[in-house]
Parts: sequence; structure tokens; C-alpha cells
Amino acid sequence: MKAYATNSIRNVALVSHQGGGKTSLVEAILFDLGVTNRLGSVADGTTISDFDQEEINRQMSLNTSMIPLEVDGVKVNLLDTPGYTDFQGDVKNAMMVADAALIVVDASAGIEVGTELYWSFADEFALPRMIVLNKMDRENLQVENTMSQMGVSFDMRVVPLQLPIIEGGKFTGVVDLLGLKAYRGVGSQAEEIPAEMADAVEEARLALIEAAAESDDSLLEKYLDSGELSAAEIIDGLKKGFAQNSFAPLIYAAGTGNIGIRPLVDLLVKLVPEPSHGRTFKAVVKGQEGTLQADAKGPLALYVFKTTVDPFVGRLTYFRVISGTLKADSRYFNHVKGEEERFGPLYVMRGKEQNQIDVLNAGDIGAVAKLNHTATGDTVGDKDASVLVAPPAFPRPVYAVAVSPSTQADSAKMGPTLTRVCDEDPTLMWRQDPATKEAVLEGMGDVHITVAINRLATLGVHVDTAVPKVPYQETVTKVGDARYRHKKQTGGAGQFGEVALRVEPRERGSGFEYASEVFGGVISQSFIPSIEKGIRGVMERGVIAGYPVVDVKAVVYDGKEHPVDSKDIAFQIAGREAFKLAFQDAGAVLLEPIMSIRITVPDSNMGDVIGDLSSRRGQVQGTESVGSRSIITAMVPLAEVLRYSNDLRSMTQGRGVYRLDFSHYQPAPSHIAQEIIAQAKREEEEE
Repeated sequence: MKAYATNSIRNVALVSHQGGGKTSLVEAILFDLGVTNRLGSVADGTTISDFDQEEINRQMSLNTSMIPLEVDGVKVNLLDTPGYTDFQGDVKNAMMVADAALIVVDASAGIEVGTELYWSFADEFALPRMIVLNKMDRENLQVENTMSQMGVSFDMRVVPLQLPIIEGGKFTGVVDLLGLKAYRGVGSQAEEIPAEMADAVEEARLALIEAAAESDDSLLEKYLDSGELSAAEIIDGLKKGFAQNSFAPLIYAAGTGNIGIRPLVDLLVKLVPEPSHGRTFKAVVKGQEGTLQADAKGPLALYVFKTTVDPFVGRLTYFRVISGTLKADSRYFNHVKGEEERFGPLYVMRGKEQNQIDVLNAGDIGAVAKLNHTATGDTVGDKDASVLVAPPAFPRPVYAVAVSPSTQADSAKMGPTLTRVCDEDPTLMWRQDPATKEAVLEGMGDVHITVAINRLATLGVHVDTAVPKVPYQETVTKVGDARYRHKKQTGGAGQFGEVALRVEPRERGSGFEYASEVFGGVISQSFIPSIEKGIRGVMERGVIAGYPVVDVKAVVYDGKEHPVDSKDIAFQIAGREAFKLAFQDAGAVLLEPIMSIRITVPDSNMGDVIGDLSSRRGQVQGTESVGSRSIITAMVPLAEVLRYSNDLRSMTQGRGVYRLDFSHYQPAPSHIAQEIIAQAKREEEEE
């Protein structure tokens, strides 16, 4: 594949709810253009896009695939994204490097929650979007209903560029309202428009011309004066209006039936902005905030939107050349990591196929192998031209599992391999929880986590999973005090230390404070830090249920020492035990984490979801309606929503999504706390 100039490149992200038919649409495009000699099938696992074994097994896209096309001297980079909302981070990064989005809608299912989510991503990037009503060859079509849903769900005018040809109750082709030709069945042979569609075509074409005229003042003036625009002027007006997000063009297709495919590709070439006239990217250039647009002569800046690690191929880094010109076999600088990277051969990927290329110009998308330091979200360029492209904001993970190595051999490799896997996906992260002492892997849902666990296995690390423990905390509600004497005599030098201390509650989030009110030399100053050391040891392990102690003040006010037997360890033990007793005397309570949850569901599910939240000790803060969706905000204990993604999916038939953020800690109800304390005691006895 040759190198293309910036103005001959089109970058398009295909996005939809799961099952919208993006991958089948890509297969039809590849077949129709002669890139492949057979139509791949998702069911058979023979598509170019879904080449990963996990994708083949699940019959669904789990990763963004690059599919470059060469059409009449133009290179179209298609980015086939996952539809399942667990993998929305991949979708967002693909849209980050695209100049337009092709919103694929299942004509038999209508507007689904994933479609609305990805439409909102396009809003975030101000990305032009074209809608393709796909699967038009299916039965039980909901075209009219879907069109009305678009008016409610999409805050943008929808302008048909085609009309579907329905013959004998079946979708057989499309009428192109620009060229005023019909395209039936497979292929791109133009025909005359069916006579019975003449009136509908005239009406739809008039709306199309008006949309084109309204995008440019000079075109509008000409149209108002003469009532006509030339074919070139209509295309120019539509291209401007599309780029300005004045409207969303609508087209029709059937991916598996290979109907309406070539007209779709032609429209992408005609309307999608070339990178030099497309979107701009927020960036920090030499310390100054600004923007970058595709310019082959500008400073080199690559934005890394995807990283994969394969045990056989190695590490592959996918990027868009935001600005400048990239050459193979050169050294460049990672401005995020502060490390130099050696670039070997450059690749244009088509699925898993690597097509080597020497140069990639601004606006193009490519890949490189075996970078040592670079991860998803990084910016790479020339060392002396500091450029940092701002990555998008990603949603926080909502689903977590505790992971532990299956064998001793896995133990040493688990941490580094988890880091490698999380580097690939900005919505996947892992951490060592200080409260529960567990390694916790977090993602967007159970499928997301399962795929990550399988990914670990392919990299040679096997882990066991469990529901993570809730990171409770312990604190006090009133002042309490206690005295403890530690005395040990073993025949030689003994141990002696007596400590009297007071425990007081502090404001939430204020942490631990230690003070001494000892006077008269009853405890030497050299032993005061020993007492604190003993107390801090208890605070890490907890007093009532094994969770960290927070927001307390410990004050030592009295004690005794022995001139021979008192030593550091004796006062550590005395301080530790006195603190335990005083803590119990101070109205010890268990604090549980409370989460802020924002749930988006169809209106018909709102009652069920609110009722379910109440059963989870949730407190609804408010509701609002956006189109046909309801948004519910609430406060709910983390312990009640550890597996909420599965339950919400079941309640809403997969149409509900939510965001979870930590809010605050509050005392757990006594009956809940008693169960947790009893469980902690049982576990301690078993050890």
C-alpha cells in the first residue's frame, strides 16, 4: 500500500450497539471493492475484523480493528469498534482518532442504548456523523419507528441521502438522491429510479438541497434566487454542513446481503472531511496550550490509541499521525514517559495483516512493533518539539474482581503482566487494596474482566478470581480510655511497660493524630514514639473486624516504667493493647463506602430500577428524562452493587448503563456491621 497525502485520507469510526452489524458491513465493503474474494461471516469466525480467537469464540468484536480501503485514489481508514458497552474505552479512543463516525443502526431493533452512548461520544469530540440503517434485508423492520426515535434521541437534524427500494416487501436496493440513480442488489450498477418512487424522491431531494444550501451563505443566496443548485454545489454544501454538524446524513444498507454497499463507500469518500479540514486536537505545544490539525509540515505528533501484546507477534502500537510526517527506521521521543523509542518498520494494518510502509503523512493511521515504553494515550514525536496531545476522559470502572496467582510460578509474573494488559485499555486498571490486602482488577463489566483474565492466560499468567472484599474502615464515635500493663519475666532481662491513653473521634477524612500529655517523667520521652509505633501497627490491621482504623486521635496521658525492664518493645505492646481497649470503649463503628451512581435506562424500566435500588439500601437523589431515557442518580453502599452490571443488564435486557463514583464513608447499619465482625472473627479463628 502506498503512502497517501493528507488530503487523500478519510478516517471513519464505525460505531453501534452490540449486534448492529458493523463487522458484516465491513466484510461487504471489502468484498464489494475486490479486496477479498469471499464474504466473511461473524458466525463462521471468518471476518477480517474479528481475528482474535476470543472474538471468534464469542462471535462479537472485542477490539478496534483497522481496515484501510483504497477507493479512486483515496484511502479510507475504517475503524471497526466493539459494540458491547463493556468495551466503550476502545470505542472512545477510536473516535478520538477519527474525522467522522458512521453510526450503524439495526433497522429491526431501532435506537439502542449503546448507540445513544456512542452518539454522546461523538458530541464530546464534535465529530461529524453519518447514520446507516443496516440490516434492511431482515424481517420485522422498524424503519418508521426508528426514524421517530432518531428525532427524540439525536439532537441533530437527520437528512436522508438515499431512499430504500422495497419490492415485494423486501429491501432490494437504494435510490441515490444525489445522482438520481437506483442501485439494486449486489454491486454498483446504476439503474433508473422506479416510477412509483418519483414523488417520494422529489420530496426527499428537495429537503437534501435545502440542507446543502443552508450550510453556506453564498449557496443559500443562489438557491433563494434561482431555486436550483448544481450537482457540484450540492456536494460542496452537504460536505460543509456535514463537517459543521448541521445535520446527520442517513443512508440504508444490508451488510450480510451486500446491498447498498458501494453507494455507502462513495458517500464516505465524498463527504467525510479530509484530516487537514477535519477536527482539531487539544494539545500542549512547548508548554503552551493550543490545538493541532493535520499538517504534514507541522511538528511531529503521534497519538497512541491502541496497544496490543501478543505472545507470538509481540507488542503492537497503533497511532494516528496528528501532525508532521513519520518515517520508518527512525528514533522518536515519548513526551509522556520521557523516553526515546526506536521505530522500526511502519505498518498499515488490515485486521491482523501487516502491510509495511516507509512513510505515514499527517492524518494517517498506522502501527509499529516492539516499542519499549509507549502505552495507550501517549504522545510520541521529535525530541526537540515537545507536543502532548490531550487524551479523552474515560469512564471509571464499575466492576471488579479480586485476583490471586493460581500457582507460585504465576506469583512473580502477575503484577507486571496485569500492568501490561491494563496498558492496552484505559478503562481497565488494577490496584493493591491497602484495606483488604487484595489485588483488585477493575473494568466495565463481567465480560470485560473475563476477556482480560483470558488475556492474562495467553501471556502465561493464570489467576484465580473472587468477589473483592469491601474496603470497610473502623473508627470511633465518642471518647474512650484504657490502661494496659505489659509485664514479662523470663528469667533474664524482663519487659515492663504500662500505658494509659485516651481515644477521641476526629472529623471524617482528617486522619490520625497522636499526642502526649505525660508529665512528671512517669514515661520517659524516649518511649513516647514506641507507643505510637504500637498504635499505628494496630491501626493498619484494625481492632473490631480487621479493617484500617481512620480519623481518630490517641492521647497518652499516664503510665509507668521500670528502671531495668522497660524497653522499646514493651511500650510498643502496651501502647497497642491499651489502644485496642480504648478503641472498644470509644463506641467503635464500622464505616462502609458509599457510591454515587448514575443510571441511564429506558423509561419503561425506571420503576423496576428504582425499586431495586431501594432493596439495596440506595437513596435516590433525583430523576430526569432525556428523550426516551430516564436518568436516575442515587447514593448506594458499595457492598450492594459489587455485581450490579449483571443485575442491571438483566433488568433492562442489556439497555441500561451506569457510572459509579466513590462519594464518602458512613457508619454501616448495626446488623450489617455485626455480620461483618462475626465473619472476621470466624476467619481469624480458622487461620
